[in-house]
Amino acid sequence: MKTVVVGVGNPILGDDGIGIYVARDLKGKLDADIREGYTGGLNLLDLILGYDKAILIDAVYLEDMEIGEVKVMDINELGTAHSTNPHDATLMEAIEMSRRMGEEMIPSEIILVGIRIERVEEFSEILSEKIRGSVGVAAGVVMDLLSS
Repeated sequence: MKTVVVGVGNPILGDDGIGIYVARDLKGKLDADIREGYTGGLNLLDLILGYDKAILIDAVYLEDMEIGEVKVMDINELGTAHSTNPHDATLMEAIEMSRRMGEEMIPSEIILVGIRIERVEEFSEILSEKIRGSVGVAAGVVMDLLSS
């Protein structure tokens, strides 16, 4: 099974870059392709096409989670999420549109490892103390997902 792990986020928006930091932590530790995704929607879809399984690591804003909590979710749970770019589609919209156009290289399994952060309101290239410890936790969760 061909697997890709994609850390998603913007590393100049502080905690929003958590997925990128986790992906960097995982490089050289997994038998999977590790990628960094600095965008969503259609461009993110390009990063996962051709794989059997995709694990996405990204910041989430779910009210039922504590700040820094790591949660494994089915990508379909985020079907109503909005893209942060008004000129792009969400990943779920991009997947649906691609399927309608006959795309057959979409992974059959897409898992999201979400890390709860607070809304980012200023530029920063470092993670907050509350989130920094979640890098290792999320990396461990991804390793567990790939070993099971």
